[in-house]
Amino acid sequence: MIRTEKAALCFLHAIKGIGSKSLWKIKDSFGSFENCLKSDSSRLYALLKSEIAQAIISQRQNSSIFFYLERLENEGINPMGFEESAYPSSLRNIYNPPMLLYFQGNMDCVKKICLAVVGSRAASDYGRTTARKLGHQLATRGISVVSGMARGIDTEAHRGTLDARGKTIAVLGSGLNIIYPRSNKRLFHEIIEQGVVISEFPLDTNPEPGNFPMRNRIISGISRGVVVVEARVKSGALITADYALEQGRDVFAVPGPINRESSMGANNLIKQGAKLITGVEDIIEEYYDITIPEKELPLQEQLLFLDEQEKVVVNCLAGDPLLFDDIIASTGFNIGELSRLLLKLELAGIVKSLPGNYYVKV
Repeated sequence: MIRTEKAALCFLHAIKGIGSKSLWKIKDSFGSFENCLKSDSSRLYALLKSEIAQAIISQRQNSSIFFYLERLENEGINPMGFEESAYPSSLRNIYNPPMLLYFQGNMDCVKKICLAVVGSRAASDYGRTTARKLGHQLATRGISVVSGMARGIDTEAHRGTLDARGKTIAVLGSGLNIIYPRSNKRLFHEIIEQGVVISEFPLDTNPEPGNFPMRNRIISGISRGVVVVEARVKSGALITADYALEQGRDVFAVPGPINRESSMGANNLIKQGAKLITGVEDIIEEYYDITIPEKELPLQEQLLFLDEQEKVVVNCLAGDPLLFDDIIASTGFNIGELSRLLLKLELAGIVKSLPGNYYVKV
């Protein structure tokens, strides 16, 4: 796509009221986005809704065609049109594919085998631990882990992947200059460094409720399969699972307690035919071409990557197994901090949990 045409596409998409469906209509009606911006008012009104025609006329009088593209470039955000060869092939054949994607990071992650891990924002400890473990284990097998960077299950899936130094893809329901939730600002930048963040929404788009079902079709569209870890009966994760079925993707679900509301959605998926999984091997066995072995770093090499807090815990466990409370007393960490550190070290194979709430260095 030549620069002028890409600039015209970005310019039009930035106009309020012009979404992916409108862009497809403009492309079909005018032949190119540049032609649309060059058309006289009467043709715009003849081929488009009056409010969209008026918005285009008003905006082109006030701004250069290159204004929005240059703003994206200044903010380090890359636009990618449907007609570009690098556009993800997995999205080309879904219903209503995005005409334009915005991304930061490395889009090559999408070319790898991708699996989505999604679930509840208000996740239980069981759900969080399971999501992080799945993210970590999928990443060690060379799989890109896709999720939505929401609180709860999404965050843990991304974190587990990053802990394994794997590739992860976050699909947002806002413009890339509006990080949501704000508490995931650090995670957002870590994903850019180690994977890619994607959105179909232009800059300055707030995370409106209606945006999330739309982004869910991209999460499932990019992926070969969707893993639902924990979800209520009415949940965005189930919307993603529905999109996955429509798109011919696989659906997996992690079972949960039958009396826990946060597990009812996943349990219902299993009753409806989703594959029940209790570990990563249950997912891998469905794909004959995933033959990439686990590539764990030797323990001594892993120790070089520990941060200062993790080193404190590992040094504390240098001798005999210690009770959780004794580790708190020795390190000074609170319960939440220590639980997080121990989980990360256990997933990395550096620390092992023992019966009775004891821990030992491997």
